Amino acid sequence: MVRKSFLSYNKTIWGPLELVEKLYPEAEEIGASVRDLPGLKTPLGRARAWLRLALMQKKMADYLRCLIIQRDLLSEFYEYHALMMEEEGAVIVGLLVGLNVIDANLCVKGEDLDSQVGVIDFSMYLKNEEDIGNKERNVQIAAILDQKNYVEELNRQLNSTVSSLHSRVDSLEKSNTKLIEELAIAKNNIIKLQEENHQLRSENKLILMKTQQHLEVTKVDVETELQTYKHSRQGLDEMYNEARKQLRDESQLRQDVENELAVQVSMKHEIELAMKLLEKDIHEKQDTLIGLRQQLEEVKAINIEMYQKLQGSEDGLKEKNEIIARLEEKTNKITAAMRQLEQSDNDLLTQTRTIAMSLVKCASSDTQDQYKLVKDISF
Repeated sequence: MVRKSFLSYNKTIWGPLELVEKLYPEAEEIGASVRDLPGLKTPLGRARAWLRLALMQKKMADYLRCLIIQRDLLSEFYEYHALMMEEEGAVIVGLLVGLNVIDANLCVKGEDLDSQVGVIDFSMYLKNEEDIGNKERNVQIAAILDQKNYVEELNRQLNSTVSSLHSRVDSLEKSNTKLIEELAIAKNNIIKLQEENHQLRSENKLILMKTQQHLEVTKVDVETELQTYKHSRQGLDEMYNEARKQLRDESQLRQDVENELAVQVSMKHEIELAMKLLEKDIHEKQDTLIGLRQQLEEVKAINIEMYQKLQGSEDGLKEKNEIIARLEEKTNKITAAMRQLEQSDNDLLTQTRTIAMSLVKCASSDTQDQYKLVKDISF
């Protein structure tokens, strides 16, 4: 008969432990390493090796928690009244979290894990009554625990750095592949450029040969031209001296003409200023004429008012007649003054016009003569 334990018939503890790989992907490494271990023949030996590796990883509580959550899968391996199928199983798994404090370093290779385990002697781990009051040992244990926490923290940091390094390695591999592709493209481009360079060098050699031949021909032509130039240079020097003398004379004449032109330009500016001053005087006199005309209109309005008042008042006729006579005298004087001003303005306008016309004619005749002289000199 097959012995019935808390597991069902013909089942071993290795069966549910294999389920952990499907439920918890990080446990695949433990399963693979247990299968690769030599000397393990029985499922019990594999289970023992698996438990030792889980203790060293400090993840036994996490792995077993995944099993207890999936109780419908555990029903294939355990009876309904088994410890793992009841609530006490979750309590036991919770207590297993305390094993994470222990830094386990257990041997897996070279151990006989298939045979039955003998009696374990726990006397080395039990405390004597004399050691209870030993404070130094407690201090050492506390220091060891601190070192253990420090090592665990370092292990976590190293795991994070390893993951970051893995990501960097992946990115570097991608960039390396891109660089290899770019390098291949660059090599192809270099080969093409080398071929083009070779073609250009051959073309450059042909051009150099042609230019050397052309230079030899041009050297001969230049030598013949030099000989002819030396013969003709003597005559050209004489012609150059004569032309230089003529140029000096013509430049002197040109300077004289330019000086006269500057004088005439200054005269023209003065005439323009005089014309502007005359125009200002004319405008001022016209303004005075306008003011006198306004006064005349006012006087006329007063005369009309006085005539109207004379018709209405018979008593003051004599006084009003005298006022009218005075006003008529004033109006006659103003009209005479206005006529004199108009005549003087007309005389001034005619005089300025005649002066301006005479000056313009003189200036135009002088400039024409000077331009003719300049043209003759240049010719």
